Amino acid sequence: MQVTEVKALADKVRAEIGKAVVGQADTVDLMLIALFAGGHVLLEGPPGTAKTFLAQAFAGTLGISFGRVQFTPDLMPGDIIGANLFNFQTSSFTLTKGPIFCDLLLADEINRTPPKTQAALLEAMQERFVTLDGKRHPLGDRFMVVATQNPIEQQGTYPLPEAQLDRFLFKQTLSYPSAEEEMDIVLLHGAKSGLPDINDLGVEQIIAAADLAEAARTVSAVHLTREIADYVVRLIRASRETGDLETGASPRCAAMLAIAARAKAVLDGRDYVIPDDVKALALPALRHRVILSPAAEIEGRKVDQILRGLIEQVEAPR
Repeated sequence: MQVTEVKALADKVRAEIGKAVVGQADTVDLMLIALFAGGHVLLEGPPGTAKTFLAQAFAGTLGISFGRVQFTPDLMPGDIIGANLFNFQTSSFTLTKGPIFCDLLLADEINRTPPKTQAALLEAMQERFVTLDGKRHPLGDRFMVVATQNPIEQQGTYPLPEAQLDRFLFKQTLSYPSAEEEMDIVLLHGAKSGLPDINDLGVEQIIAAADLAEAARTVSAVHLTREIADYVVRLIRASRETGDLETGASPRCAAMLAIAARAKAVLDGRDYVIPDDVKALALPALRHRVILSPAAEIEGRKVDQILRGLIEQVEAPR
């Protein structure tokens, strides 16, 4: 598949999602980049900002299997990955697969369940395998998690463990729409209550499973120079060296940012990465992987504010 074909495919997905979701163009682009780069996305925002609906509309454009888990305080790991149950007719154990056995998993309100259950996704997100009773079961090569959560300061939530946050390629924060967008939302969805049905809004499948594999190969072949790779590394290391952050980003983040930059280049119609690709993705790739220093917290500074400063300070190659 050529770069122009992948770009055209992405444009069709944007248009298809636009039938159901008003605005959120930046979020759709990040989800597309994660899809083609083999990453996962965490969507954080207040209730009613279309996090779940956006994930459903996105999945509706893909020709792959879709699963959904509504995370609740009483959810157990077995409710996600499944279990080996004894079959009395055959006198043997039979694998009963959980909803994680799919290509795209919507982990809805992932911060509503305790860390023990959240951790059930760790192996799947990193290795695309699930271990049950000592036996490993493969998931799809393009297995992807789109998780939603409400801000951690709301009641009844559990902050995600750092190890799990590091497995998300992006964390995108959703805010309330503009007045104009909110008017469009009311006109589009104000005829009936409840979550709209994407089928009623005309959202159709655009991407087949074979298209995803081809697009991934196209992305991996995009040219990334040593200078750009050095720029990625310097950005990541800068997050560890500043006194404003107690914990910086991991080496995993550097590798994931590089493949994400390749995917962004393809969506822009290029077969090579430029510094602006890295710069545009650095904030959503870093914001969930770093921790403020106590001094910065006392001063009331925010992670995004500090990261924007770092991104501006690190010199990009010319």
